[in-house]
Amino acid sequence: MSRYATTDLHGCLHTFRHLVEEKLRLTPRDELYLLGDYVNKGPDSRGVLDYLMQLQASGYQVQCLRGNHDQALLDAARHRWRWDWLGPRGRLPTLRSFGVARLSDVPPRYLDWLAALPYEIELPDFVLVHAGYNFALPPAEMRQDYSAMLNTKKFVYDPSRLGGRRLLHGHVPTPTAQVRAKATTHPGALGLDTGCVYRHNPELAHLAALNLDTWELTLAANCEPAYAIGKR
Repeated sequence: MSRYATTDLHGCLHTFRHLVEEKLRLTPRDELYLLGDYVNKGPDSRGVLDYLMQLQASGYQVQCLRGNHDQALLDAARHRWRWDWLGPRGRLPTLRSFGVARLSDVPPRYLDWLAALPYEIELPDFVLVHAGYNFALPPAEMRQDYSAMLNTKKFVYDPSRLGGRRLLHGHVPTPTAQVRAKATTHPGALGLDTGCVYRHNPELAHLAALNLDTWELTLAANCEPAYAIGKR
């Protein structure tokens, strides 16, 4: 049995399937943790959600938490919030993948699945969250600050506030070589977002999966059919 974590799929279904089926060769005995942002920006948000649901329904131990883009899709679909902050390049591929003109027409089963996602996952040795925590708050409040957990881009890691456990997160695209180098040091906090969706950027454009027991980092290069994406 192996335990893996990866993050920020952003509609990159082909790359995620390649990671799961060819690189990790995931079995039902393994555990796979996803740290959020399954949708938006990339070409096939619906396909990613379908695949995650299929894995779970087939008996694979796949646990997913929510990211800020998952929350944004959910809010826009259910509350009719304007979604201008993402821009057409991020919004239109998502709509196309669901075959709808408005987010309010996204089928309910996808919205229900997103709405059930937790904000964090606790393991005996790790805490998993999408973005991070506001460690300046008292521990109980820190873990109720959902805005920070979904959106923060900077924090000062304090293991005492997580019961001594290490922290894994996504959210901030980081050069693949930098993540690989940091993983070798077994740090207290590690970001795993290697910017897979940014297919034009050679420093990013990968999914990174960390083996939680060996600290081995498995990389899958973006292998999606060509799609429009802003450079980062």
